[in-house]
Amino acid sequence: MKAVEVNFDGLVGPTHNYSGLASGNLASARNREQVSNPRAAALQGLAKMKRLHDLGLSQGLLPPQPRPEPGLLRQLGFDGSDAEVLARAAHEAPWLLSACCSASAMWAANAATVSPAADTGDGRVHFTPANLVSQLHRSIEADMTGTILRAIFHHPEFFCVHSPLPATAALGDEGGANHSRLCTAYSNRGVALFVHGRSRQQPGPQRFPARQTLEASEAVARQHGLDPTRVIYAQQRPDAIDAGVFHNDVIAVANRTLLFCHESAFVDQLQVLDQLDHALNGELNLIQVNEHEISLQAAVQSYLFNSQLLTLSGGHTLLLAPQECRENEQVWHYLQTLLKARKGIDAVEVADLRQSMRNGGGPACLRLRVVLEPKALEACHQGVLFSDQLYAQLTDWVERHYRDRLAPSELADPALLDESRVALDELTRILGLGSLYPFQH
Repeated sequence: MKAVEVNFDGLVGPTHNYSGLASGNLASARNREQVSNPRAAALQGLAKMKRLHDLGLSQGLLPPQPRPEPGLLRQLGFDGSDAEVLARAAHEAPWLLSACCSASAMWAANAATVSPAADTGDGRVHFTPANLVSQLHRSIEADMTGTILRAIFHHPEFFCVHSPLPATAALGDEGGANHSRLCTAYSNRGVALFVHGRSRQQPGPQRFPARQTLEASEAVARQHGLDPTRVIYAQQRPDAIDAGVFHNDVIAVANRTLLFCHESAFVDQLQVLDQLDHALNGELNLIQVNEHEISLQAAVQSYLFNSQLLTLSGGHTLLLAPQECRENEQVWHYLQTLLKARKGIDAVEVADLRQSMRNGGGPACLRLRVVLEPKALEACHQGVLFSDQLYAQLTDWVERHYRDRLAPSELADPALLDESRVALDELTRILGLGSLYPFQH
């Protein structure tokens, strides 16, 4: 039986806002303090899921994390009721309030690193939740991510969900956003490409932090029991990180044997590509974009490489790109030329994810890729697998519970906390996940 790749998209949470928390993320910084539309953000994300489902692809979702998170503020010395804690933080340390309200778990590519059963030592699907220690607002996601993954991938015969790596900068781990798997078919043994920005021996960028470490990638590969001969470690170009490539998925995307990347993606890029081609027995299909075709600046602005590469029925490859690619003349011209050349991408579609994009997250940021054999797919929690009925339920749920505007100055509103908890409590019933969140216990 053939394995399938399931995209588990992060469902955008009710506190989606533009606080500009992510260092090195140019879109996040550019839109700081703007008014967001959580309702539109969630509906845009659901529309993308629906499109993939309609294309015949397997699609799932990951529920939002509970936000605001007053527990973080209590750890940092604020006391009183939830409303008092939020109000004090708004007055004394608004950046901490923003951190505890961030809806950044919507970018599920950072949720975990995933290794399919075909690649692991024990023949199970392995997950390591990312510790995300480089950013405070993301570091508070790790434990809840593990809880969510264990609720969905709960059958020990098929799945193993590890604990996050120790929360230290020396083991900074950003999950699937810095990991690609290449393979001749999803059921076959793959080649794991782990990309890091720094290590104990390698210098990092000068302007922005390098979030992923080599040591973290090596630890995840060991945890998952991967064959060392089928693991490749590559370093991100420091100058690319300083140009706004805070994760590898901003400059490279892979699917099956196809790697679509910019020429500025990796240090010693020719060597990395040779290693990949050798590991794939000469079957690497490379589309490498040169600077004169698309500048690094245009790649970051349009999020071209944060597109999804999808294998459709019949073996055709679709590139699902953000709307911003169509609006960038240089990028759109390149894509039309690429389609005419028939180099491995057969069709291009664009998705309107403007609310997410304004915070620096495109189509690939929103999804966690999980390759599942048929029995493993049956063994995971079925309530999070996409269907027309679930789409209708979730669209109605968003329309009833989400605000259509949210400014960072409104995050201390105690009603927002109540609204969010009421919404998530109903969501767990829709998805059949039981008492998932701490506030439900």
